[in-house]
Amino acid sequence: MNGASATLLLRRLSTRLLLEGRRPPSRLTAVDGGGGRRRDVTTTAATGNRPYSSFNRPLSADELPRPAGISSMYRLPVVSNTDGLDVCFVGVPFDQGTSNRPGARFGPRQIRQESHLVRAFNKETGASPYETLKVADAGDVYLTMYDVERSAKDIKRRFSELLSSGCKLLAIGGDHTITYPILMAVKEKYGSVGLIHVDAHCDVNEHMNNCAIAHGTTFRRALEDGCLDPKRVVQIGLRGSGHSVEDYAWPLSQGFRVIPARHCYHKSLTSLMDELREYLGSGPVYISFDIDALDPSFAPGTGTPEIGGLTTIQALEIIQGCRGLNIIGGDVVEVSPPYDPSGNTALTAANLLFEMLCVFPGAKYRKLPI
Repeated sequence: MNGASATLLLRRLSTRLLLEGRRPPSRLTAVDGGGGRRRDVTTTAATGNRPYSSFNRPLSADELPRPAGISSMYRLPVVSNTDGLDVCFVGVPFDQGTSNRPGARFGPRQIRQESHLVRAFNKETGASPYETLKVADAGDVYLTMYDVERSAKDIKRRFSELLSSGCKLLAIGGDHTITYPILMAVKEKYGSVGLIHVDAHCDVNEHMNNCAIAHGTTFRRALEDGCLDPKRVVQIGLRGSGHSVEDYAWPLSQGFRVIPARHCYHKSLTSLMDELREYLGSGPVYISFDIDALDPSFAPGTGTPEIGGLTTIQALEIIQGCRGLNIIGGDVVEVSPPYDPSGNTALTAANLLFEMLCVFPGAKYRKLPI
């Protein structure tokens, strides 16, 4: 086999591995048939556009057609542990804590599928996170589906394991119950953290049907357990019908900053985020984004929709406005694919998670020409 044939064969092998959802090695050794001479060949995809580097990078549609391959987040490698990673994505297929429409257990699968359209470079901000952050998909949490309290323990245990290496995590929900055990794991690593909570609901109920753990009790439990610094908690987008005028009284009494959706109507939120960066300071901050913060016209696929919500542009302003904060993790929750056959709600969630990745400390930014 001559050198050209060996290179062609190895590139075909590279493409075969990609179709199977596996990342090809950066170099392979070819042995020429005549003299048995060994030589290294840099492997690339079928088009030969670029070699692979030490940083993981989403596959482009030129390297692997979008409908092909196994669905991982942004078509990144799938790993079982976080050694050597800066950030990883973790699916949490849980919706036993939801109070209205179920289906968020299918959120991680659908968001991963739609994430194939999200490219590696952010043309709005200039962020190019894969140049300086090593990122992968850590799969889904294995959890007990028939017992909420046991599920919470399963989630907390897995996140504690993944955080132990120093990797930062972005969770793919799942209903908002999952954020409570995630914050418990975060507390072990970082102590009490600040919170940017974007949601139609404040999720601070004392109980739901006499149960302490559900998607509407998350941030009361997290505060009670010392996971949150109450003077550094911001809730944005709250709205809808409620039980009484006291619905906002508890978070306000704890020191939370509450920004109802009506305070966001008909305006950019850039100046608000300028103010909140100063308010939150230099301490660690977690972002939790419930997709029902968006108006149902943008994100119908969710369990508890409320009209009069934020726009996708405002959602981008909020997350992009977190650049400069000490972001240590985040999640997007409450995507229920059965209620949006178009897939647009899941696609929106995938884009929001990419925006979160772009504001992690250490993400590279390039100057935009326009």
